[in-house]
Amino acid sequence: MQQRTPSPVRERARRAMRAELAMLAQDLFAEKGYEQTTIEDLVAAAGISKRTFFRYFTSKEDLVLGKHDVWAERLIDALNARPGEEPLWESFRRSFDVVVGFFNDQAQVTRTLAMEKIIQGNPALSAGEIERIARVQEQLADFAGRRLKCDPATDPRPAAIAGAALACLITAKNIWIATDRAEPFADLLDQAMAALTPA
Repeated sequence: MQQRTPSPVRERARRAMRAELAMLAQDLFAEKGYEQTTIEDLVAAAGISKRTFFRYFTSKEDLVLGKHDVWAERLIDALNARPGEEPLWESFRRSFDVVVGFFNDQAQVTRTLAMEKIIQGNPALSAGEIERIARVQEQLADFAGRRLKCDPATDPRPAAIAGAALACLITAKNIWIATDRAEPFADLLDQAMAALTPA
């Protein structure tokens, strides 16, 4: 039997529920600690069953790292909205405003920084984050391949450009956090990407 594609309304509701659970979990992790917070704690706080929880997330780790899947979707949407004649590097920079906006959201910044600390302090989460980032890079390389009209499986340019752009984003984020947000994230990202602007 062929599986039906979820309707846009159903998919939006699913994304909203995932986002709500993730925010609730982040508050619990910040309050109790990641290791000390159980799935039972999460479902009790959310007022849902474990079965419902597992419809949205496969594990507690998935709950923490699922943000990369959300960012990937938003980045690809932002990239697809860029003008086709725009230089690829500029399209990447402009699409990264999605992530800049997330980190600059004053209502979320305390929670966001707490989660970054949790991820960096947990080897399993750090490894999982690297894996998720690699998946994001693949999606960005696919976009670059379409823009450059070449196959990322046989041409190194799309993956190299996507990897370099993503490295700029991660570097800017890490410096922004390490320097206690002394300089705007967007400015750090501009500096990083300007250092590698293709000729």
